Amino acid sequence: MNISRRNFLKLSGLAALTGTLAAKLGCAPDEPTPTPDPDDPTPVVDDPEELWVQYADTVTQICSYCGVGCGVLCYVEDGKIINVDGDPDHPVSEGTLCSKGSALFEKYYEYDEKGNAIVSPQRMQKVLYRAPKATDWEERDWDWAIEEIARRFKDTRDEYFKETNEAGDTVNRCEALAWIGSAKCNNEENYLYRKFVAATGIVNNDHCARL
Repeated sequence: MNISRRNFLKLSGLAALTGTLAAKLGCAPDEPTPTPDPDDPTPVVDDPEELWVQYADTVTQICSYCGVGCGVLCYVEDGKIINVDGDPDHPVSEGTLCSKGSALFEKYYEYDEKGNAIVSPQRMQKVLYRAPKATDWEERDWDWAIEEIARRFKDTRDEYFKETNEAGDTVNRCEALAWIGSAKCNNEENYLYRKFVAATGIVNNDHCARL
């Protein structure tokens, strides 16, 4: 595109006039945004105003979804969670949450016809057991559930435990059981889980971070 000297001066004047009008109308900043100096520790702007819920108690938690284990701030009023935010002090997520983490509130609560938050009736708060070939669920206590899980675990291991394979090599394993780790546990707890898995011969071992 060929631009003559006359047209160049016209365009330059129009650009200057447009910038002046934008500043007068408040469409442009009064002062240019300073460029941060990497050698100057002084922040460009002051700390932003905190926008946390001031009238509620803050409880730190870990998101219960994927294996990342993002930090969550739960705002609690009268024993009920009213909002969730990302925890800016968490070393992993640094205050960020994905769409699932931001919707953690809806995992425990739902809104009734009047718009009030109520505990979701679908939230499991007790042990329900359905016997083989049965159609109805039975309510059981936690002691029964823990004992039943331990009994079935031992029975399955005793029935399917293999000391040797087809070639006669010692393997000491049970392929009928599986174990999945948790990102919500600390290093010491996962160490104990791994020792337990190895001691019982479980070879189907995975972690929730892969799901």
